[in-house]
Amino acid sequence: MDIPRIFNIMESAHRIHNPYTPEKLATLGAVLRLAPGAHVLDLGSGSGEMLCSWARDHGITGLGVDMSALFSEQAKRRAEELGVADRVAFIHGDAVGYVAAEKADIAACVGATWIGGGVAGTIALLTQSLKPGGIVLIGEPYWLKRPPTEEIAKSCLAGSIADFQLLPELLASFGDLGYDIVEMVLADSEGWDRYEAAKWLTMRRWLDENPGDELAGEIRARLTSEPVRYATYTREYLGWGTFALMAR
Repeated sequence: MDIPRIFNIMESAHRIHNPYTPEKLATLGAVLRLAPGAHVLDLGSGSGEMLCSWARDHGITGLGVDMSALFSEQAKRRAEELGVADRVAFIHGDAVGYVAAEKADIAACVGATWIGGGVAGTIALLTQSLKPGGIVLIGEPYWLKRPPTEEIAKSCLAGSIADFQLLPELLASFGDLGYDIVEMVLADSEGWDRYEAAKWLTMRRWLDENPGDELAGEIRARLTSEPVRYATYTREYLGWGTFALMAR
């Protein structure tokens, strides 16, 4: 079980697999008013930076689940580096349908709502692992402005315009599902730059080291096209944020 190899390659140097800077991730932990000993479940935990840094800074415990074998190993190493391996654990596995044995104070899916077939399904999945009165964390893209054509939406790597909503629409949809929005932390252009541009240096160094690899042609094509595509489309049209929800 693993994610496609090309994504392991492109994001192999990332600690945070979304458009957050470390400062934004710290802000999210602070605004949630995390208490020492609070338990956090993170489905699609990537390289574990959220759980590991929050365990260090706030004394939480946590469990992360991710399909990438590489990222799961990086998460375990990061826990050792930060001295929190006794507080957080990481499972290499499928987060689709995952329900934790231990109920969480916060159940999160930050940027991988495909595991529940979309936002509504992912919230329903996370709720199964949540203590009464707990917080659901959802990380999700939204349109900064609605693309005028489907071609532009696809150039933002969306399947269609309908894949995402404008921010007010997204917030309203949480209410329609019966949840109060109790906090949000939105990515900014610096976070997007760090997430996307970091891939370019990783791809270039990988190409220099692996010129004969079967993926070299695809990586070369991406490195050639991605900077202009990102600056033209994603940076112009796409936002991203994490939203804290509590059931009404």
